[in-house]
Amino acid sequence: MLREIAIKNFAIIDDLRIAFSDGLTILSGETGAGKSIIISALNILLGSRADAGMIRTGAETAELEALFDLPPESPAVRILSEQGYEETDELLIRRILSTSNRHRVYINGRLATMQVLNAITENLAGISGQHEHQRLLREPEHLQILDQFGSLAGLKGDVSRCYQEIQPMIRKLADLYARKTDQAERIKMLSLQQNEIAAAEICPDDKELEGELHLLKHAEVLYQGVGESVESLYNQEGAISDQLTEVRKTIQKAAEIDPALTAVAEVLADVSFRIEDAAEQLRAYLDTIAFDPVRTEAVESRIDTLNRLKRKYGGTLDAVCAHLSEIESQLEETENLDGRITKTEAALDAAHGELVQRAEELGKKRQEAAERLSQKMESELRSLNMPDTRFTVTFPQTEARPDTPKHLCHNGYAITEEGTEQAVFMIAPNVGESLKPLSKIASGGELSRVILALKAILVDTEPVETVVFDEVDAGIGGQTAEVVGKKLAGLADHNQVICITHLAQIARFGSQHFKIEKQVADGRTATRITLLDEAARVEETARMLGGQAITDTTRAHAEELLGNVKQLP
Repeated sequence: MLREIAIKNFAIIDDLRIAFSDGLTILSGETGAGKSIIISALNILLGSRADAGMIRTGAETAELEALFDLPPESPAVRILSEQGYEETDELLIRRILSTSNRHRVYINGRLATMQVLNAITENLAGISGQHEHQRLLREPEHLQILDQFGSLAGLKGDVSRCYQEIQPMIRKLADLYARKTDQAERIKMLSLQQNEIAAAEICPDDKELEGELHLLKHAEVLYQGVGESVESLYNQEGAISDQLTEVRKTIQKAAEIDPALTAVAEVLADVSFRIEDAAEQLRAYLDTIAFDPVRTEAVESRIDTLNRLKRKYGGTLDAVCAHLSEIESQLEETENLDGRITKTEAALDAAHGELVQRAEELGKKRQEAAERLSQKMESELRSLNMPDTRFTVTFPQTEARPDTPKHLCHNGYAITEEGTEQAVFMIAPNVGESLKPLSKIASGGELSRVILALKAILVDTEPVETVVFDEVDAGIGGQTAEVVGKKLAGLADHNQVICITHLAQIARFGSQHFKIEKQVADGRTATRITLLDEAARVEETARMLGGQAITDTTRAHAEELLGNVKQLP
């Protein structure tokens, strides 16, 4: 329930705070005083889009706050807990609007996102104004209202679940049929690719071919270089090994004179042995060098084959092998295509049967709910001075289009996640008229009463604690206004009701009454709100009855109106 709202620097409101109570709260005042601005602020606090253009001229920011009481079973309590907020029986929403359009949201003092705000406030309050009139004129909304009245969310959820489950199955079957259509061509293409890769007989040694080809192409250079090195080290006259031997012998003799040269002599001896070993290894390497033009040509041909496969199938030999495995898997799938189609069709038939069953059950419950709603609406409208009104609900169905999948059809009609039908509210406000769609014939006053009747009927199924009525008196007056006021008062026995009205016949039923007016100070216009005491309420009621020129007669009439309310049972 809404306990308090604070508005600062918003439109023509500079600083305003309103504390609400249970029951029916009336907001009245001259046109343009700022009543609807308060509703706009509440809408923004409940998650509507904020516009920097609403910030009061001269201010950088506008600040809006609302404090709600939360019963323990409120959905908002559960969502707050899921979002990591501490358990509390109060909810403080704060929105700061900036001229830079960088607006901020705070929930119980913590910065929050619009997504979280909308989730928490979804069932806090319902505002019935021009938007609600437009909603009632949109026929797709009628089905939502009927389902809410009939408490059909569970059955509707079952239909939606079946509908969502069948969608991927339909796509899968379509894909299988498409693959079957080009099956022969696809098998031919895959088989050609498979044969091409398999014929190459790729093996691990293929990765070494580039290195082998490099050696084959440089065999002569290698042979010449290594051979000359062996000659220099060991074979030719004056070879390095011979010269080193002479040096070693000289140092060994010197070491006999000076033992300090012994270590050097040992190093020279080791070097001599190492050079002999290197020369032997080089001789052996010369024997391995292959001068084989045939092998060179074969390796070049093999590398060309592998490079062609790599260019076509992935860039590396590993990728080519992986592609071959994928081809084999696809060919196996293609061979089993008919079996998969049969299996998928059987699953789809079963899913379609469940979808039809759930949709028919939902349709039957909607018919029953429509009969009850029609009876209740006619009763409520009779109490709202529409005594001869007939109200009913029709259920047009959508014919399936040629491209609608057969598993989303039943008896020639399309099945959606809403079921097999739509709902249209039909009304005949006057005797002798035929039933016609509500959106085609209802006047503003009739729409206001239809909305009020629906609110009264849905009071037990609508989860909102606070109901706000703006323009509920559109197009009505006199005795009708009196019965509307009584209906609002009755609704306030179950919900907190806030009502903006210009009619004294409605305002008289309020348990508290605020007057909203504009004042000019220091060259600026600002909205002010006053909670009326008994005497002030008489004056405001008299103004609503007679305009600005309040006479003793209008004042007496106001006192009579307010006094009669006190006497009502």
